Amino acid sequence: MKRKKFLSTTAAAIPALLIGQNVHAQETKRTNRGFVVKASESRFNEKTLIGGKNPNDIKVSQKDTNGDLTVFEYTGNEKGGPPLHVHSHQDEIFFIVQGQFLFQVGNDKHTLKAGDTIFLPRAVPHAFAQLTENGKMFFLFQPSGKMEDYFRALSNITSPPTPEQGAKIFADHDMKVVGPPLQF
Repeated sequence: MKRKKFLSTTAAAIPALLIGQNVHAQETKRTNRGFVVKASESRFNEKTLIGGKNPNDIKVSQKDTNGDLTVFEYTGNEKGGPPLHVHSHQDEIFFIVQGQFLFQVGNDKHTLKAGDTIFLPRAVPHAFAQLTENGKMFFLFQPSGKMEDYFRALSNITSPPTPEQGAKIFADHDMKVVGPPLQF
């Protein structure tokens, strides 16, 4: 009798399992082809400039990974960086290609140069500052969250925002400003 009940319960569950698999397949939108993004180009030919003169090109988009990952290439043409802030939902990884950068992660500070990599865990306050006139780095967010839209919003700003305006832009994209930019 137990075997008969097991078989009937299992048979009844199969359609629900198949429907669940189909729903998941429809929700997942990822590229199924490899692609190349050439130097000085951005995925989908989209340009975002930070501060009007610092290209921040999307190399791998959240559209390619169903929101799992976004990769940017940042070319800095001035010293400085963002305020101390927190991402509640994203880990970040930076790989320095050119120049020198100061990073703060929690209470720790690290100076990085070409070839160095740093991991910034979610929910830990962090900031960076470019120390040299020119710098370049690749950085990624996992998962993507609202980070592509954040950089699009920054590229639409024509003058430096007030601290209040900047904090609002951060908050609108699931980040929180918790301190000033790094002093160097």
